[in-house]
Amino acid sequence: MSSAFTILPSSHARAHDTFPGADSLASELSAVIRGEVRFDAASRALYATDASNYRHIPIGLVIPRDEADVIATVAVCRKHDAPILTRGAGTSLAGQACNAAVVLDFSKYMNAIGEVDLANNTMRVQPGAILDRVREKAELHNLTFAPDPATHSRCTLGGMIGNNSCGVHALMGGKTVDNIVALDLLLYDGTHITVGPTTEAEIAAHIAGGGRTGRIYAELNRIRDTYSEYVLTKFPRIPRRVSGFNLDELLPGSDFNVARALVGSEGTCAIILSATLQLVRSPQFRTLVGVGFEDIFIAADFVPQLLTHPLIGLEGVDGLLLEALRRKQKSLSSLELLPPGEGFLLCEFGADSQASSDALAAAFAQFVTTLATNVSPRIYTGAEAKRVWHIRESALGATAFVPGKGTGWEGWEDAAVDPAQLGSYLRAIKALMDEFGYQSPMYGHFGQGCVHMRHNFDLETAPGILKFREFMDRACDIALAHGGSISGEHGDGQARGALLPKMFGPELMQAFRDFKRAWDPDNKLNPNKLIDAHEPHEDLRLGADYNPWKPATHFAFAEDNGSLASAALRCVGVGACRKTDAGTMCPSFMATGEELHSTRGRAHLLWELMQGEVLPNQWRNEQVKESLDLCLACKACKSECPVSVDMATYKAEFLSHHYEGRLRPLAHYAFGRIDVWARIASHFPTLVNAINAAPGISQLAKSLLHIHPNRTLPKFARAFSRTHEKASHSGIDSSSRPERSAVERPPHLPSSGSAQNVFLWADTFNNYFHPNTMQAAHEVLTSAGFAVQLPTKHLCCGRPLYDFGLLDTAKQYLLKVLDALAPQLAAGTPIVVLEPSCASVFRDEICNLLPNDPRAAKLCDQTLLLSEFLVKYAPNYTPPQLSGDIIVHGHCHHRATMSMDDEMTLLRATGANVTLLDSGCCGMAGPFGFEQDKYEVSQTLGERVLLPAVRAASSGTIIVSDGFSCSEQITQNTAARPLHLAEVLAIKKP
Repeated sequence: MSSAFTILPSSHARAHDTFPGADSLASELSAVIRGEVRFDAASRALYATDASNYRHIPIGLVIPRDEADVIATVAVCRKHDAPILTRGAGTSLAGQACNAAVVLDFSKYMNAIGEVDLANNTMRVQPGAILDRVREKAELHNLTFAPDPATHSRCTLGGMIGNNSCGVHALMGGKTVDNIVALDLLLYDGTHITVGPTTEAEIAAHIAGGGRTGRIYAELNRIRDTYSEYVLTKFPRIPRRVSGFNLDELLPGSDFNVARALVGSEGTCAIILSATLQLVRSPQFRTLVGVGFEDIFIAADFVPQLLTHPLIGLEGVDGLLLEALRRKQKSLSSLELLPPGEGFLLCEFGADSQASSDALAAAFAQFVTTLATNVSPRIYTGAEAKRVWHIRESALGATAFVPGKGTGWEGWEDAAVDPAQLGSYLRAIKALMDEFGYQSPMYGHFGQGCVHMRHNFDLETAPGILKFREFMDRACDIALAHGGSISGEHGDGQARGALLPKMFGPELMQAFRDFKRAWDPDNKLNPNKLIDAHEPHEDLRLGADYNPWKPATHFAFAEDNGSLASAALRCVGVGACRKTDAGTMCPSFMATGEELHSTRGRAHLLWELMQGEVLPNQWRNEQVKESLDLCLACKACKSECPVSVDMATYKAEFLSHHYEGRLRPLAHYAFGRIDVWARIASHFPTLVNAINAAPGISQLAKSLLHIHPNRTLPKFARAFSRTHEKASHSGIDSSSRPERSAVERPPHLPSSGSAQNVFLWADTFNNYFHPNTMQAAHEVLTSAGFAVQLPTKHLCCGRPLYDFGLLDTAKQYLLKVLDALAPQLAAGTPIVVLEPSCASVFRDEICNLLPNDPRAAKLCDQTLLLSEFLVKYAPNYTPPQLSGDIIVHGHCHHRATMSMDDEMTLLRATGANVTLLDSGCCGMAGPFGFEQDKYEVSQTLGERVLLPAVRAASSGTIIVSDGFSCSEQITQNTAARPLHLAEVLAIKKP
């Protein structure tokens, strides 16, 4: 396949370019603003890319606190002739949120949300306001901001205005452009101007007033008069035309809405200081109907007929997307909710009562069955509908990285056509994909003809890149032949900016240039996006010269070609780790609001480290270490991140090399080898606890180990394994028994019989600190009819070692465990682990550290939490009947590596009123919460949900927390004494 295109420089060829006078620029900015000025290597690396294929190393970063900071920043940048890029959550998919410029990040401070003006149903917001927070405030009045892209939990209103975002419910209320009343703007030359709808008299008055404002309006008026006919004939008349500038908002007969004309300009014309939003009525009751078709093409064919019904959302999902989710083991139970088929339409109705909404859905479902014999509808309400919507919202991340298939890249990502043309367009694109050997799921806003895709482009070789560029050109031809737009939601940026001349022609391209120059004549605001754009195959994050550092690693990274660089490249920037309202990922970002402390930020830094261009010193880089220091290793990213970034593993790998050949801090040895010290202390726990609590000794220990003064050291106890052995009258010190199995059957159970064997793992935390939990678990398992085996020697999974990157020692621990458990592994004996973090070592880390040891895979398969074991192996087990309330806090590793479902099943079977908190990470995370410099973050996380919920609970409420660290966070901050599930199940009612 020949190509008419040539290879252009990638970002690596320009990575060492620096802005002349950057140090002086940074110094002057620091002197005049209250916000933060960061021109260091790590900050530049963090903001070098967005969610696109592109990479531009910025000049530096400014995080303004207020409008005065923005004005001062622009003035200093203007003095130095420095370009500016404004940015929100950085989730843009077309490259418009990365540039070789001074980046202004509005998300941290400039995120205020005004009160709802009920007289006009409007709301004023700052550019960093998060969409979900805006919608929550509007919903207090049964109103909403209609556009809601899948990134609604973290995308900012400034970014939505820049991209002209749409989302699911644009079918109900239009695109962002349709919901903007006014914009308060700052121009690069310092002009402060507010724009919105403008009457002819106001236009004339502005022009007559002269000055900068007069010249802008005169030029806009000229553009309207000169190019109106071209706009009328060349702009596609479809619901989702996002490409180009919105010159149609200036047409004769319109209200000459200058604010709306600027929506979708991607920060190339002006800086948004605030925006006035138009709110619409929000249907308070909704019903979802899923419709299954033979394939996605047939589903698309029926869209026009379905649109005859009053839908507020109509989304398409194809079978390849579901396959991607299955490969990633995500949303598996939710996938079962979909009707039969390989192509699906999710059709939502809304009304002022549930009965009305359900009636609309029922009539629609009946109508659907008349369309064809093999069409299957299914109606959802409440929790089921939320789960099905989550499948659709997971699409971008699910398709960005698929195990066994690799990365799906944006590029030809969101073209749109008239819904009547949708089936034909999809078939034509599929034929082109087949010709080029590309694959991609097809999903998106089918009700408005907008389709999202992510293709398996080869962006690392010259032939692959040229093939990608030719595909883009051919795909553009197909979209235009169907009367469509090359961008239907995510903007043009660099991905599609160079294709705009094909869509609009030379006259309108000149009109766009004139529009841009009216606002930004010096081309200093996000240059080379939209207008005079760089080519789609230029400035790639990868490129033909991509050659990352590939050092030897402890972990296998088998799904990532054995490369930490490839593992970090999983992160394509969708920013799910930047949410702050729910879930667990990413706790440190929730506490600090810093990109540096998000999963995405850390992944980008590690990827940049592997490039060796911006970040120096490889494993010894202190800024990368600083970023990882606040990672709580909660592992939530492995399950909640759409591409399963595993930052806990990456952190352990980095720290193992960072300290290679160097003396570590004392705390690493004290906390990392806590099993050793706990075992020693368990021989005389009362004495050790008294020494630890002694004022002078306690202060000295905390000082040496950098423990915060407010923390209390956990109290040691006599080991359960030892006391149980004595209770069993063995009379033998298990540590001195040579040539014996690591387990011993309690003498009161027969060596043969019908009782099934189960091995109860004596983890360090429950064995040496909370032996009551071990005792309770033993009682529960025995009463359930199982023969309980226990360790006869000290074993430890080594969980704390990972926090400090002590991976050589961790391997030794694991090999010792595998040797000791050889009989159980051979016999297939279930191994019950009470501490979730220890269970996650056996379910996760062990196969990554010891990939070639078949015993590791067996241990992974045989390891179960107590709840999992009872549900799987004791289906007739009946928990004790309890009354009152139970509040459950799930350990991060429990949620991430296993599931809370079995735990909740058992607790609800007690008859109590059980509530599972959406509390995220407790903030303790092993030694993390004890450390002096982590204490504030730890407390902030604890106070998000968990600690207030515990304090608010009634006196008789049972608090369930299986994690040792979580229990410590609760006991050190409240009067409550949480119980492990085992202790709850062992409660004996009179």
